[in-house]
Amino acid sequence: MRNCRLHTISSLLMTRGLIFSYILLTVALGVACNRIPPRKSDAELGLTAQQASGRAIFDTFCHRCHEPYSSYAENGPSLKGVLKKPYFSSGIPANDERLTELIQRGRSHMPAFGDKLYDAQIADLIVYLHTL
Repeated sequence: MRNCRLHTISSLLMTRGLIFSYILLTVALGVACNRIPPRKSDAELGLTAQQASGRAIFDTFCHRCHEPYSSYAENGPSLKGVLKKPYFSSGIPANDERLTELIQRGRSHMPAFGDKLYDAQIADLIVYLHTL
């Protein structure tokens, strides 16, 4: 009899644990989905060939730290609307020249990419960043 009760109690706890895990996972996914919008294709965004090239460069070098279409900050600030503001989050003027320097030389926690990207790639990247 006692063994039967223990089995019933452990089954109940296991069921509650599974339900709790399911609820926790559902909430976590819901929160994550609300922070980062679903990814659209280049065509859906209406990107030109140069902008699409810049997006591919962004995906390779920048996306691990920066969100392009969300205000959610990863390891670095979100880049949503970055060139529509007068200043970057660091206080530097938000223009193509300063952004080129920032990409080439890096700053603070951001590494330099001047030795990894050609000038044409940086130009494509900046053209893409103007679409954000």
